[in-house]
Amino acid sequence: MNNEKIKIKPSTLLYPLPAVMVTAGTVENSNIITIAWTGIINTDPAILYISVRKSRHSHAMLSEAGEFVINLTTEALARATDFSGVRSGRDFDKAKEMGLTLIPGKTTNAPMIAESPINLECKVMEVREYPTHDMFIAEVVDAHISAEFVNENGSYDFGRMNLLAYNHGGYYGLDDEDMGRFGFSVMKEKTKRRKEKEERGARRQAMRRNSVKTQSEQKGVFNSKPKHNAKKAFNSKPQSNKN
Repeated sequence: MNNEKIKIKPSTLLYPLPAVMVTAGTVENSNIITIAWTGIINTDPAILYISVRKSRHSHAMLSEAGEFVINLTTEALARATDFSGVRSGRDFDKAKEMGLTLIPGKTTNAPMIAESPINLECKVMEVREYPTHDMFIAEVVDAHISAEFVNENGSYDFGRMNLLAYNHGGYYGLDDEDMGRFGFSVMKEKTKRRKEKEERGARRQAMRRNSVKTQSEQKGVFNSKPKHNAKKAFNSKPQSNKN
């Protein structure tokens, strides 16, 4: 192993980071901003932060409303995540452009993205100003998770969410291979076997739920009447797209 180090200038090379979509405003008048500069500050109460450039369209909305929602992103949301970070809400309705569904928050007025597996409703506690960014420190006042990712034992199946990470300009999916759970380096063998058994049971439960869901969907398709003439659709010539 080569232990040689090369000196570089001080910089924010703290990667990977979560790539989240932050929603601000209301369902009727909203904006989505993609943020990677976010993190945890405290556990109880749950306190997070997001850092936003002063020039961003969402900055004024966040400052005025004093609340927002952090929506975790997935591999399926990669394009929407990027679009929301490179296009301004001054010019685009990002939710409409990306086909995202905005639903009302339960505790705040800020909307949540339905396609996101986890939504964290936040209220701003403090804003710290820095030369390039302002840090919005906020308490998580409500949290929501898509039901499909809750196991029968109440645990959350993060592995199946296919969460997205940001790494020095690129978006990356998280490999679901488990390198070890917190404390695995000192875990007793008996405890390790018990946890592995519980995880196998949770995976089997998830597979059974997915199987039942698939069978139900297939049954619905087979029993439903076609809404158009399949033969006509098959034989019809595709229309040219000039747009």
